[in-house]
Amino acid sequence: MDYQVSARKYRPGTFDDVIGQPHVVQTLVNAMTTKRIAQAYLFSGTRGVGKTTVARILAKALNCEQGPTGMPCGICVNCMEIAQGHSVDVIEIDGASNTSVDDVREIRENVKFTPFKGAYRVYIIDEVHMLSNSAFNALLKTLEEPPPHVVFIFATTEIHKIPATILSRCQHYNFRRIAKTEIIARLRHVAEQDGIKLEERSLAALARASEGSMRDGLSLLDQAVAFGGKSIVHAELETLLGAVPQELLRSLIQAIISQDSAAALRSLSQLIEGGHDLRAYCADVVEYLRNLLVVSVTASQEWPALIGASADDLAQLAADKGSLTPEHIQQLFALFTQAEDALRFSAHPRFVLETAAVKATRLLRKEAVAPEQPARAASSGPTQTAAVRSETPPTSRPVGAAPKPFRSTAPPAAAPAIRPAPGGAAAKTIQPPSSEPATRPAGAPTTGARTPQAVTLDWERLQEEVGHSFPNIAPFLEMGRLVAIEGNAVTIGFGKQATVARAMLEKSDNIHALTSLCERMSGQPVRVRVVELTDTDPPGPTMAQIRTAKEQEQKLVLLERAKAHPVVKEALEIFGAELADVRTIPNRQEVQE
Repeated sequence: MDYQVSARKYRPGTFDDVIGQPHVVQTLVNAMTTKRIAQAYLFSGTRGVGKTTVARILAKALNCEQGPTGMPCGICVNCMEIAQGHSVDVIEIDGASNTSVDDVREIRENVKFTPFKGAYRVYIIDEVHMLSNSAFNALLKTLEEPPPHVVFIFATTEIHKIPATILSRCQHYNFRRIAKTEIIARLRHVAEQDGIKLEERSLAALARASEGSMRDGLSLLDQAVAFGGKSIVHAELETLLGAVPQELLRSLIQAIISQDSAAALRSLSQLIEGGHDLRAYCADVVEYLRNLLVVSVTASQEWPALIGASADDLAQLAADKGSLTPEHIQQLFALFTQAEDALRFSAHPRFVLETAAVKATRLLRKEAVAPEQPARAASSGPTQTAAVRSETPPTSRPVGAAPKPFRSTAPPAAAPAIRPAPGGAAAKTIQPPSSEPATRPAGAPTTGARTPQAVTLDWERLQEEVGHSFPNIAPFLEMGRLVAIEGNAVTIGFGKQATVARAMLEKSDNIHALTSLCERMSGQPVRVRVVELTDTDPPGPTMAQIRTAKEQEQKLVLLERAKAHPVVKEALEIFGAELADVRTIPNRQEVQE
C-alpha cells in the first residue's frame, strides 16, 4: 500500500524538523552534545504535539553511529531501523494495553541485557499514566538505578495521574500546544509538496479546528482532500469541519453594529435552519469579539502574532473596529460569554442565544439614549449649564459632604444635599436642597420646559434591599462608596485596588438590577454609573467601612447601657470581672416568625 497519511509521511526525523517545542529541543540537543544523559525522561502534553516523535528522535540521537549526538545522521543502519520501527534496541510499549505488574516484571528482566547494535537500550512507554499503581511500584527500583545502558522515555497526556515517586525519578518536559501560525506554515508546506490548492482562510480554519495539535491539523487536511480533491473550496471545507459559515457570523456582527434586532434574529433563524451547533456559533462570536478587541487596542504590525488570522480576516477586523469602542466590545464579550455558559445547561438554547443577540443590538442604543434625558429638561440660554453638568462625570467627594451650589439663573438640576445621620453614623437620606425657583424670562414658552426632579434615595435601605434581593452583588457594592447623586444619575466610585468589585458591578445585568431597584425606591428614572476614583479625589470611607463603623458605634452604645444596668453592675462587682461583649438577642416573636 503506497499511500501514507500526512501525519506519518511528514513526521519530523531530526530535532531541526520539530516545530512548536523549542524549549524541549534545545535542552535535549545540549544534553546529547555534553553527554549529560538522564536515565529517564517524561514527556507530557496534549495529543499530537510531538511527544512520541521527539522520543524516537531522542532514541536516534542516542544510538546513531556518530552518537550520542544532537544531530543524528538518519542514514546509518541504527537510524534507519529506528525510523522504520524495526530496531531491537528501541522497544516501544503501549501503556494502555500493558498495565499489569507482569508486564513491568518482564521489562525488569530484559533491562539487564546489553544492546545488540547501538549504545543504549531505549524503552518508550506511551500513555504511561494507564499503568496500575502496582505496576508503577514495581518499576520504581529499576527506574531509580537502571543499568548504564538503559534509558526510559515516558509519554503521557495526563500528567496529574503520574505518581510523585515516578516524577521525582524523571526529567520532566512539558510539551505545549502548537501556535496557529506554526500550524498554518506547516500545512502550507504540506499542501505545496502534495500539490493541494486551498485558500489562506482555509488554512486558518484547519489550524483553528486542530486546537494546537499538529497531527489533528494534518488529519483534517487529508480528510478535506478526500472530500474535495486537490482543489479545496472553503465553503465545502466549512461543511466538512462542521464550522459555522462566516456569512452568518458577519450578519450578526453587522446587526449588532447597526443596532438591528430583527436582522440579528433572522441570522439566528438561518443558523438553526442550517442545523449548525449553537454553542459552536456562540464560541465563534466570542472569538471574533476577542480579536476585534485586540485590533482596537494594538498596532497593526502586532495583529498577525496576536490573532493568527488570514489577511482578509484582519482587513475585516480593521474595518469593524471603527464602529465599536473597546468598552462596548468588552460589554459584548461579557454578554456572549455568559450566553455561552448558559447554553451548556439550558433546555432552550435557542431562546438563550436570541435573548443575548437582542440585548447586544440594544446595548449601543441604550448608551446613546440614556444621556438624552437630562438634556431634554434643559432649555436654551442660561439653563444649558445644568444640562452640561449632568453629562460630565461628577467630582468625587465624601458621602457626608454637601455639593457646591449652582450659580445659575436656572433652577438647580442634579444638586443633592446629603444629610448625615445623628451620632456621626453613615448618611441615610439624600434629598435635593430647597431653593426658590428662578424667574422665567418674559416671552419664554410655558410648555416643554419641565424641570427634572432630583432623585431622593434612602441609601441605607437600598443597601439592605440589595442584600436581600441580589446577594451576589451586595459584597461588591459595599467595596465602593456613594460619590454623588446629580439629577437622575447615581454615581458609585471604586478605588484602584477594587478592580474586581468594579468589574463585577459594571456588568450589564448588575447595572440593570441596581437601576431597577433605584427606580422602584425613588419612583423616578435613574441612571447608575460606576467610576474609578483617582488620586485627586478626596478620600472617603467605603460603604462597608461605614456599615462597620455604625455597627461598632451601636455596639459601644449597648456596652455602655449594659454597664450602667444595676444587675450587671452588681454581678461585675461580685465576680470582679469586666464586661467584654454585648450581643442582641431577637425576641420570641421574631424567632417564631
